[in-house]
Amino acid sequence: MAAPLPIAWLNGAFQPLAEARISPLDRGFLFADAVYEVLPVYAGRPFLFVEHIARLERSLGEIRMRSPLTRPAWAALLTELVERNGGGDMYLYVQVTRGAEEGRNHALNPALAPTVFLMACPLAPLDESVRLTGVGAITLPDERWGRCDIKSTSLLANVLAKSRAADAGETEAILLANGKLREGSSSSTMVVKDSVLHAPPYGPEILPGTTRDLALKLAAEAGIAVCVGPITEEQLRTADEILLSFATRGVLPVTRLDGAAVGAGRPGPVWSRLAAAFEAHRQALAGTPLLPAG
Repeated sequence: MAAPLPIAWLNGAFQPLAEARISPLDRGFLFADAVYEVLPVYAGRPFLFVEHIARLERSLGEIRMRSPLTRPAWAALLTELVERNGGGDMYLYVQVTRGAEEGRNHALNPALAPTVFLMACPLAPLDESVRLTGVGAITLPDERWGRCDIKSTSLLANVLAKSRAADAGETEAILLANGKLREGSSSSTMVVKDSVLHAPPYGPEILPGTTRDLALKLAAEAGIAVCVGPITEEQLRTADEILLSFATRGVLPVTRLDGAAVGAGRPGPVWSRLAAAFEAHRQALAGTPLLPAG
């Protein structure tokens, strides 16, 4: 993995990432009392800016915090961070913690000033082998907490699941609970059966996916039938195609699941149509404003 880009933003100031420091009493460090977002940037423009900031605002609201910045302020700040790191393609990491206090206290303190941290990282282009052969995944029981709809920095269960996938030489761990599909350890999961694109419904156990939402919208616009509803483990294992959506990687085709071929064992036609629609949409947004006029 490439090193992050050199300029970060911490609590009101741009500075070298290597010099950024927070207190060890910060609640994000002590309690994972924090939320985050990841935004891809193409040709210097943050992608799905409104959707990502709306999700950040929602996550903050669910942990009883307000956004420390308005949307126009976020837009200006993220744009400047991109420019200070040379522009082009990258991704931005945004983290907001409840802040630091004088000791370790479980109860919330509404008087704290939040800690706000942003950094930029290289965005690797999609490897051509993915288009030809797809990626692999394993399945695991979902061992995360009960509010996965909050994009919390409390990611230990996700980290362990992702590491088990890496140990198996695969890209992702797809999580199951009570015989139902939930999502990947760092992605949303969709399946295709008989040319219909299926996605599980949102709820406390699933993070609303900005890229997934775009994929479903683009699919419908392309004439692909879309169905949102519970997906069983059997439906996952017998799917014609399995798709993963990531903020930083778009939509990827899964061609191996627990070592068995998915469908024909190669990227399928629905993924191909979605990938083309996603790229066309990305290019159409180039140079457009991040926020709607007015």
